[in-house]
Amino acid sequence: MSDLKSIPLQSFYEQKGARFVDFAGWNMPVQFTSIIKEHEAVRKRVGLFDVSHMGEIIVTGEGSIDYLNYLLTNDFTNLAPGNSKYTMMCYEDGGVVDDLIVYALEPHKYLLCVNASNCDKDFAWMQQHATNFEVDLSNVSEDYALLALQGPMAAEFLLPLQQSTLDDLGRFAHIETELAGVEVILSRTGYTGEDGFEIYIPANTAESVLNALDERAQELELEDFYCGLGCRDSLRLEAGYPLYGHEIDSEIDPIRAGLGWTVKLNKADDFRGKSSLSDLKTSYPRKVVHFYKIEDRRIARQGESVYQGDSVVGRVLSGTYSPITGGAIGSLILDDVSTTPEGLTVELRGKSLDLKITRPPLHLTK
Repeated sequence: MSDLKSIPLQSFYEQKGARFVDFAGWNMPVQFTSIIKEHEAVRKRVGLFDVSHMGEIIVTGEGSIDYLNYLLTNDFTNLAPGNSKYTMMCYEDGGVVDDLIVYALEPHKYLLCVNASNCDKDFAWMQQHATNFEVDLSNVSEDYALLALQGPMAAEFLLPLQQSTLDDLGRFAHIETELAGVEVILSRTGYTGEDGFEIYIPANTAESVLNALDERAQELELEDFYCGLGCRDSLRLEAGYPLYGHEIDSEIDPIRAGLGWTVKLNKADDFRGKSSLSDLKTSYPRKVVHFYKIEDRRIARQGESVYQGDSVVGRVLSGTYSPITGGAIGSLILDDVSTTPEGLTVELRGKSLDLKITRPPLHLTK
């Protein structure tokens, strides 16, 4: 464990009784009380995640828009300060380097939030493709702590702690504001399928913000307020959100993953992977990554074979237990686009279980 990176507020969570695991080389809280209780707290009330392991990269310069439009699949031409977009960064063959969010902070200045496991790789890739653009790149990951306040009570929880009108802050919008006396970037984004906010805080002042959030949680007598990565995974799977290394990776492109809406083939700028992604869109008129439910508590883990009759037609990408549906849920990929996603099963401990393909959010769909 001594070789693991520590998040800025680790000692605070140790005092709260967190259990830690190695995640992408970081010593991260996986749970505080129980994964099920924390999951239910986010769905019904509000919960707080520390996701300071995520990477932050700043792009500045007169060529920023042209650079982002070349590097990424979405279109950033009209992304005004105060707004953000989800996007893919792809290899030339269409495989995914990473998925990320781009925040427009001010003209010619953008903050990119990337996955922890990919940060160094992403930064090297970005530098490699910046030579023809008037841009400066900075990996500022160590400068930020990142907290995610998620759940239907998130806005009510946060309102007394800052001066802005949160009703005017729409989904994927952000503001630079003061929270508990600290200048932060407050974004209405998240990874749970609930309303909520992600709070980018200078690492050296993060403790004062967390103390204020802790006092507010005590004031509201909230149970299971602190949440770990365990329920973050079950929440994102219920919502149908992809996780790099599972639903997308260097071999699973956004077209087959059902994320073609992030790929703007008609934008004016050429971009990395455009030709391959255009061909894939023709070859794969429908996605081959699907989400499913199982009417059983037994979980199909990543790599399990998916059957149609006696034939193996795919594999499981993610699997977990859903406290809201009361059964196992997950995602899978079919090997062939011609395979109809019907009559699919998985073998678990000698029993064949039906995989009911369901459109997310899984916890809101019968």
